[in-house]
Amino acid sequence: MTSITQEIVPVLLAGGAGTRLWPLSRKSFPKQFSNLVGAQTLFQQSALRLCSSDSLSFARPMTLTNADFRFIVGEQLQAVGIDPGPILIEPSGRNTAPAILAASLHAAEDNPDAILLVAPSDHVVPDITAFHQAVLRGLEAVNSGKIVTFGISPDRPETGYGYLELEEIAGTDAKSVRRFVEKPDKDVAQNMLNAENYLWNAGIFMFKASDMIAAFSEHASALVRPVKHALEQGKPDLRFFRLAPDSWSACEDVSIDYAIMEKASNLVAIPFSAGWSDLGGWDAVWAEQRPDQDGVVCSENAIAIDCKDTLLRSESDGQQLVGLGLENIIAVAMPDAVLVADMGRTQDVKKVVSVLKEKAISQAEIFPKDHRPWGWFETLVIKGRFQVKRIFVNPGAALSLQSHHHRSEHWVVVEGTAKVSIDEKVLLVTEGESVHIPVGAVHRMENPGKLPMVLIEVQTGSYLGEDDIIRYEDIYSRN
Repeated sequence: MTSITQEIVPVLLAGGAGTRLWPLSRKSFPKQFSNLVGAQTLFQQSALRLCSSDSLSFARPMTLTNADFRFIVGEQLQAVGIDPGPILIEPSGRNTAPAILAASLHAAEDNPDAILLVAPSDHVVPDITAFHQAVLRGLEAVNSGKIVTFGISPDRPETGYGYLELEEIAGTDAKSVRRFVEKPDKDVAQNMLNAENYLWNAGIFMFKASDMIAAFSEHASALVRPVKHALEQGKPDLRFFRLAPDSWSACEDVSIDYAIMEKASNLVAIPFSAGWSDLGGWDAVWAEQRPDQDGVVCSENAIAIDCKDTLLRSESDGQQLVGLGLENIIAVAMPDAVLVADMGRTQDVKKVVSVLKEKAISQAEIFPKDHRPWGWFETLVIKGRFQVKRIFVNPGAALSLQSHHHRSEHWVVVEGTAKVSIDEKVLLVTEGESVHIPVGAVHRMENPGKLPMVLIEVQTGSYLGEDDIIRYEDIYSRN
């Protein structure tokens, strides 16, 4: 197949919570930003998959995410050598239809016929070359006015995915989509597998911006006005663009499938059969990591003894996870939470999150590492009147200039060098040295070096909450 030199705008959807992969994936740090499989995070793998090759030309990626993840998006893209491109911040989660319309309108400002390739940022597609060949086939359809969805050729009667029914038996070329099918039961899934004209719905789409805007005008016109206003009234914030919250909140919470794809007469599907997973549960992670002859997958800090069809995963260097005589078990250990589940119940892990939320248990949504634009911190010990944290500061990064009403802080540098400001005093604190921050002192911590800086912080006082911060200056424009 010959290459097509048209430039494609990748659009990465990166706002989901991924509750079925708890406790590794949580609302404050979901699965797309984790190293679930491979050396890069799922988000990084998704972005690298949408980089230019010999056959395709991709523009800088556009990312839609929420405010909590905006710095993580930029940092992770830059870490793999990708210029982040536009990062649109959704004020609240309104599902995929408003997000895709916002991306289309944003791209159309520069070029109404811009070609967009929209993809979730938490899927695995190992064969990038094969995927690019599928995109080339899709480009031919897009140039003839079609909206393209990429469907996965099923290899088993899967009940955890939605399906696309095609007008004819799937091959390699674009096929008209007859209908969308919700997640089936086992017998229906087997019949669809046998029929050979069904694909798994992967949620990956390609289209011209003008064609998608026209589809919204025809099938979901109530969304057009508030999304347009959210863009028009939005504001730049550093290298990000914040959609206007009032207009955005007026958008219906609806998926692109329901709003557009199930109604569009110009929808076609490109079959893809070279390997794909949405990592929608721990069973999918287990399968993707190639179990051994006993069906066992172990992380670096886990050991299986006389186990079968089992996943053992420890996310802490200092924590050994040992399974003895287990069968069909998922065990995932984090520093603050452990999941043990039957392999057949992995789709129900989201119920665990719901129960924990009902009981107001912080582990339901809060990740043990709190990621900030300057780095991250984690709480090592917390008691009534003291708290101990480990703080990691990226090279060249700085915390805000701030003070506290209720606590003092003592910092011990254990790696690198910290530049510390306390009221009118500025000093360098090197490895093994410490400094005390009295209650009420205006202070700031910076990393002036080229390597990460790590310190241990000991807080003491009557109140230790993160909201006891008065910010005077902040290079990241946080209020």
